[in-house]
Amino acid sequence: MTTHQPPPTRGRRRRGRTHASARGRRLPLWGGLAAVTVLTAAGLAAVTWTPSGADGPPGGTRADARTEPVEAPASDRARPTTGPDPSPSGSSEESADTESSDPPAESDIPLTGPGTFTTASGTGAKAGSGTALRYRVEVEDGLDVSAADAARQVERILADPRGWTADGRSAFQRVATGPADFVVRIATPGTVDTICGQYGLDTGGEVNCNVGENVMVNLKRWLLATPVYADDVPAYRALIINHEVGHFLGHGHVGCPGPGKPAPAMMQQIKGMNGCVPNVWPYDEEGRYVTGPAVP
Repeated sequence: MTTHQPPPTRGRRRRGRTHASARGRRLPLWGGLAAVTVLTAAGLAAVTWTPSGADGPPGGTRADARTEPVEAPASDRARPTTGPDPSPSGSSEESADTESSDPPAESDIPLTGPGTFTTASGTGAKAGSGTALRYRVEVEDGLDVSAADAARQVERILADPRGWTADGRSAFQRVATGPADFVVRIATPGTVDTICGQYGLDTGGEVNCNVGENVMVNLKRWLLATPVYADDVPAYRALIINHEVGHFLGHGHVGCPGPGKPAPAMMQQIKGMNGCVPNVWPYDEEGRYVTGPAVP
């Protein structure tokens, strides 16, 4: 169940909503998302999910980087995010730059890291209309994850026509230096737990969280997804980014709109599909918002 703490609004930006467990937190979809969302997995079973608000990038952006120490978010908004579950909506185009090797065994994924991060370098193209929200992409040091590749994936997700830019108001641009509205950080379970825990959120070594301007992505979820998305990890990554950025924009959790209908990106699919079919995008190919009944 995720805890939502509505954030103060600045102009059109509403970022706040914690989406991780406060206890524990118009084009086909890449690789063709064949999935059915059901939250299972021994690793996730022990996590208590709280309702709240969980890549593929445009090519051409470099990401070499600088290393920064972890800083607790200065914002008092905590947004734990229980990593979303699969919901595909097929995108057949996958960047050649995207990591394509088989996922590692869970036992090979480091549980802790140094708590310092490498920032993807370069500036990405603006996606969407309106004033762009600036964001950085960072990867914890020592991980076998390329900051450049992660940045390209995140950029591609946020620029997809089925993403949040389809609302006609939202725009995004990746930066490496200067002010940023939010930061996407891929980190070990231990580092995610530490940063999220500073806000009283228990991510249990398994899920993601949003605290302040930070979108903390658990390395396990980034590399392994969930059982439903195990065969299409890039799709699950899109769901993580769309779900978490959706919270940052002020969107709360919603439920399944009905049997056989696409699961909203803001639905906690990891808790079960409840009759919906997998979908990872906020909007469909016709530009219609995919939503459902509000979840308290």
